[in-house]
Amino acid sequence: MKHYKSLKKEGYQANMQLPALGLVLFTFGNVSVADHKNKVFAIKPSGVPYSELTPQKMVIVDFDGRVIDGKLRPSSDTKTHAFLYKNWDQINSIVHTHSTYATAWAQAQREIPIYGTTHADHLTQAVPCAPPMSDEMIQGDYEMETGQQIIQHFLEKKLDYQEIEMILVGNHAPFTWGKNSQKALYNAAVLEEIARMAWLTEQINPQAPLLKDALIKKHFERKHGPDAYYGQQ
Repeated sequence: MKHYKSLKKEGYQANMQLPALGLVLFTFGNVSVADHKNKVFAIKPSGVPYSELTPQKMVIVDFDGRVIDGKLRPSSDTKTHAFLYKNWDQINSIVHTHSTYATAWAQAQREIPIYGTTHADHLTQAVPCAPPMSDEMIQGDYEMETGQQIIQHFLEKKLDYQEIEMILVGNHAPFTWGKNSQKALYNAAVLEEIARMAWLTEQINPQAPLLKDALIKKHFERKHGPDAYYGQQ
């Protein structure tokens, strides 16, 4: 129980960053924080306003989506989180929002093109967008199928989830993840800003060219390459 207390606290603190970062309206989002050793994660309870959320109200769920600890019903997206944790063992936190610009790109069923160096500081390619779910998947175990939809898109496109820590789900919204809740939240905020910048770029110039390869390589490697020099050692 002591372990659950700390996991619930971390999950609570992460969830409270969503409204602080302007990434959610009302209850449109959730963060989970996982413990892979014990195969459990803390997630926000379904439909609880952030103003009413407390660490005690967080729910502990296992990687099969079963409630282990907590009095409230977990997020309706719980099975998506569980499926991703069960299949991707190097992520320890997942963020799901319906942030305005990233969701708009998802609704448009478009990946986000790499137009500028802000994007290249984080990714060397477009932000992927999984196609809309099939009718069969929708009528099945919908939330679990959403996790399958994400993983299947990464497999089909030969993408590495440890390098690309974000995706748009077609007609739905974005998901991001990371090695901890801070990184997953950072990715969610960066994704929303990249989405906003790309939308503005296309309003100014509908024929805007993609960022040239030399600039993609330079900006990504100066932060993430073997000879990175961005920031402090």
